[in-house]
Amino acid sequence: MRVVVPFAATAPKTRLDSVLTEGERMAFARAMLTDVLDALADTERRVDVTVLATDPVDVDVDVSVDDRPLTAAVNAVLGTVDGPVAVVMADLALATPTALARLFDAEGDVVLVPGRGGGTNALVARHPEFRVDYHGASIRDHRQAAADVGARVGEVDSFRLATDVDERADLAEVLLHTDGAASQWLRDAGFELDVTEGRVSVARTDRN
Repeated sequence: MRVVVPFAATAPKTRLDSVLTEGERMAFARAMLTDVLDALADTERRVDVTVLATDPVDVDVDVSVDDRPLTAAVNAVLGTVDGPVAVVMADLALATPTALARLFDAEGDVVLVPGRGGGTNALVARHPEFRVDYHGASIRDHRQAAADVGARVGEVDSFRLATDVDERADLAEVLLHTDGAASQWLRDAGFELDVTEGRVSVARTDRN
C-alpha cells in the first residue's frame, strides 16, 4: 500500500507558539514525524511510504516536495497513484504499529480516522474517484465526498490515531502514552507532567 505522510517542513505547529519557539516547533515536529515513520516501519504490512513535504527533509524514506496547500498536494497524489493510498498525518505521535495495522486492514472503499474537533487524522482511499478536502470539519466533508462517488465508508475509532498534537494540552498525552522521539524531545526540553490541579497538564522547568 502506498502511504503518504504530509509534513509542514516550515513554520509547523503554530498553535504551540505560546510554549515553543519557532526553532523548537520545527524540532518537535521532526520528532513526531520520526515517531510516525517508525510506527509505519513496524506495522509488518507491505507499505511504500513517502513524506509529502513543503520543503526538502532528511528522512529514511522517499520525499516528495509540494508546497501547495494540503488538500491540493494530497489530491495530486490520489489522482496519479493506482491502487489504495493511505494518508497518515505527521503529528500522530501516539501512533503505534497496531493502530496503523487496524487502519490498513479495515474494510471500505474509503476508511476514515476521525480526529478530535472534526478533523481527519488518517484515511485509506481505495476508490479511484475519492478526493480529500481538509478545510473545516473535514471528517464530515470526507464522509460526504465518499458518498458522492458511491464509495463504501469504514471508520476506525482509535484513541492513538485520533490524538493529533496541536496545542499545549496535547503535550501531556505524548508524555503519558509514548516513549518515542517526541516524548524524549519534550523531556529534554524540560517538559514534565503537572498533576497538581486535578487534570493532567504539562509544566516546563527553567533550563537556564
